[in-house]
Amino acid sequence: MSSVTAVPIPPTKRSYLAWIWFGIAVAIAGGAALAWFGTATVVAERADNASFLAANKAVDGVTETASGLQIQTITEGTGASPTDSDVALVNYKGTLRNGEEFDASQQPTPLPVANMIPGFTEGLKLMKKGGKYRLWIKPELGYGSEAKTDPRTGREVIPADSLLIFEVELLEFLPQSVYMQMMQQQMGGAPGAPPPSGN
Repeated sequence: MSSVTAVPIPPTKRSYLAWIWFGIAVAIAGGAALAWFGTATVVAERADNASFLAANKAVDGVTETASGLQIQTITEGTGASPTDSDVALVNYKGTLRNGEEFDASQQPTPLPVANMIPGFTEGLKLMKKGGKYRLWIKPELGYGSEAKTDPRTGREVIPADSLLIFEVELLEFLPQSVYMQMMQQQMGGAPGAPPPSGN
């Protein structure tokens, strides 16, 4: 017959208990962070435009205007801002919420401030020369329920009710009248001026 000798379990040291509780707290915090950032990703990818914009305006540095345009300064510019009577020289890139690029300037591009979609016009008038900005333009300030197609291919490039995201660098701006004079001079002189002599 054998006898079993009971061996008592030594008590757990207090320092070990502290480490166990610390590990539990870290695991809970990690789970909460994962849930938060996971939710942010789902909102960015799948939520409707209103939910996306509501979450986006809480992002550091994003401000929302009375119209609902959201703007973030990437690089601060200096001086005055363009007006409706100006032409702005910009570099830009436009993407959809899923990151798909639908348009981008290949070189500095002159844009008449007043002749753009409302959200882009409003954004330009908030920018300063030399600055770089990000714009989130809701459909009501963009193309609304109208889809846009590439005139060369007929392919849809901006679906209806799309929220548009632009990165815009404002290089320069000048009055539209001055810009038109410059263009006329480049095209061969002002209207009514004699043609250049052949000598």
